[in-house]
Amino acid sequence: MRVSVFGMGYVGAVCTACLANRGHQIIGVDVVQEKVDIINAGRSPIVEEGLEELLLKGVKSKKISATINALDAVMQTDISFVAVPTPSKPNGDLNLGYVQNVCKQIGEAIKVKGCHHTVVIRSTVLPGSVMGVIRSELESATGMTAGVDFGLAVNPEFLRESTAIDDYDHPPMTVVGCLDEVSAQQLTELYSDLDAPLFIESIETAEMVKYTCNVWHAIKVTFANEIGSIAKASGVDGRKVMDIICTDTKLNISAYYMKPGFAFGGSCLPKDVRALNYRASQLNVKHPLIASVMESNENHVKNVFHIIENTGKKRVALYGLSFKPGTDDLRESPHVELAEMLLGKGYTVKIYDENVSYAKIHGSNKEYLENKIPHISSLLQQSKEDMLHSSELVIIGNSDKSFHALLEKISEHHVVLDLCGLIKGKSDDHTQGICW
Repeated sequence: MRVSVFGMGYVGAVCTACLANRGHQIIGVDVVQEKVDIINAGRSPIVEEGLEELLLKGVKSKKISATINALDAVMQTDISFVAVPTPSKPNGDLNLGYVQNVCKQIGEAIKVKGCHHTVVIRSTVLPGSVMGVIRSELESATGMTAGVDFGLAVNPEFLRESTAIDDYDHPPMTVVGCLDEVSAQQLTELYSDLDAPLFIESIETAEMVKYTCNVWHAIKVTFANEIGSIAKASGVDGRKVMDIICTDTKLNISAYYMKPGFAFGGSCLPKDVRALNYRASQLNVKHPLIASVMESNENHVKNVFHIIENTGKKRVALYGLSFKPGTDDLRESPHVELAEMLLGKGYTVKIYDENVSYAKIHGSNKEYLENKIPHISSLLQQSKEDMLHSSELVIIGNSDKSFHALLEKISEHHVVLDLCGLIKGKSDDHTQGICW
């Protein structure tokens, strides 16, 4: 495939070398003549192991060339990758100036070219950037419609400095966000020889995935450092602690707990987060990440309450009261907290939880129900179907298996709020998700 890569910095140079090494014809584009000359000489403009060898190989085989002429690059290729910097503004927002300038040049070239061309944003941009200012810049320069007259896509990179070539050739995944089918087909073909899952998604999803990955990495580093600092102040080797933590791939290093949904609760997590937070404060160890966990969890419950308020519905059927399915444990259950908030604001609330109803008579939570939250336990219903008739808003609190059949009995006059991802598909006027 014929590809032009705009920006011969870190991402652009690696992309150029690796695509050429896989047999594609690449034209590198940069506004700095010196970088263009370096690429054409088969040298690397950055320090990255193995990059110069691949660039030299590509130049010698005539798979790689570089230019400062955007028009020539677009005219000779089918796809243009934009890999220019997106630095921070003083307020933390992104500066999209470089991307916009490049897109203007590409757009003007597409207008001259007069036939289909695909623009792929490889630079890191916030969700909404491509379908907003970037799309506008391209359509203004071309006088054409994105997704119809020319292709538009996002293809975030997941390259680490010092291991970039291996990361490119052996990615954990390839993520592509496309506005049109032609772009999706081109990028599917371009990456067909990579042994990794390929996700073809919306442009906004691809933009968000990139930020989610990077922020998650930053959180992991910060978490390990805070734990290490608390451990050291307690006379413990934080490295040994984290080495042991990382051997657990069932919960600690896994997809478990990584699904958006309702707040956490139960007998362990809230209590232990508070205890470690208190101990760190006693030891005078700064721990802003860990210190923010309980506040963030509480805000998530408040967010659900605001979603409920915005529905305008006052008669509520809450399915699931324990903090997760398959248990009668109500200790620090966010569902109990939500129910109390609703009752305090004058909502009519009916609750169904088979496990909690059993515990009210037989289980270990009997005393807790009778003494701590009798006003909640009195709202427990025996029939999950009967609750529907007098309710306007149905809240699916947890993923109890019995709730699947219930969904078929919900009528069109109900508004459904899904807190656990039981319902597949996107939010609409009838059904909403807490994080989707």
